[in-house]
Amino acid sequence: METILITTAVITVIGLIVGIGLVFTGKKFRVEVDEKEVAVREALPGNNCGACGYAGCDAMAAAIAKGEAPVNGCPVGGNPVAAMIASIMGTEAGEIERKVAFVKCKGTCEVTKNQGEFYGVKDCVSVALNGIRTSACDYGCLGYGSCERVCPEKAIRVVDGCAVVNPERCVACGLCVKTCPKGLIELVPYDKKVRVQCSNKDMGAIVRKVCSAGCIGCGICARKCPAEAIKVENNLAHVDYANCVQCQACATACPAKVITVPEGAGEEAVNG
Repeated sequence: METILITTAVITVIGLIVGIGLVFTGKKFRVEVDEKEVAVREALPGNNCGACGYAGCDAMAAAIAKGEAPVNGCPVGGNPVAAMIASIMGTEAGEIERKVAFVKCKGTCEVTKNQGEFYGVKDCVSVALNGIRTSACDYGCLGYGSCERVCPEKAIRVVDGCAVVNPERCVACGLCVKTCPKGLIELVPYDKKVRVQCSNKDMGAIVRKVCSAGCIGCGICARKCPAEAIKVENNLAHVDYANCVQCQACATACPAKVITVPEGAGEEAVNG
C-alpha cells in the first residue's frame, strides 16, 4: 500500500510540474492573433491563386490587416468581397474593374497550317520546352490544354485546337496566364470588348503563309480609330483599353477580322 501511495504522489508531482511548465511555455511563446486578420481571411474566397500578388489568401489577409495591401486587392472576390473587407478594416473599398482572361490567338485548326501530329504527353508546357512544333505559327496556341487543366472555374477550354475563355465563368485568378508557355493569355477589362485576337509579330506576308486569321500589321485599325486607342507595334495591333471608347471602328475596318468584339465569346463552346 505504501508503494502505491508513493507512486501516486510521484506521478501527481510530475503532472503538476509538467502542467506548470506547459502554462509557462504557452504564455512565453504565445502568438498574438490579429482578429482583423482572421476576419479578413474568412472573407477572402480561399482560391489561393496568387492573383493578388501574394502567396495565398493567408498572406493576403495578413498584408491587408497590416495595411500593406489594399482592401480591394482580391480580383477573384471582386467588389462584394472588397466591401466586406473594407467594413472589417473600417475604410472604403472603392470600385474594382472586373477583368477576364483573353486568349490572344484565333488560330484554330481550320485557319493554321499543320506541321504534323504529336503523340507524346499532351501538355503545352512540356511541348514548348522540348521545342516541338505541330503548327506553322510560332506564336499561336499549342492547343494541349495546360490552361484548361489549371482553371479552377472550368472557364477555359480547348476548342478546335485553340483555347477559348467563357468570360461569365472566369474570375480572373490568372492561373492560365501564368501557365501558358506562349504568353498568349492576358487579363483584360470585362467591359472592354474590342480585343486583338493574335500574337504573331511577323510581317504580314509571313503571317498569311501560316495563318489566315492573323494580324498582318497593316495599320488600318489605327487610322480608323477616332480615339487613337489602337496602334501597331512590332507588326501587331494593340488596344489601349484606357482610351478605347468601344466604337468598334477598328474591328469593322480590320481586313483580317482579327480584331473581335467577343460578346459572350466562347460561352456556347465551353458550356457545350
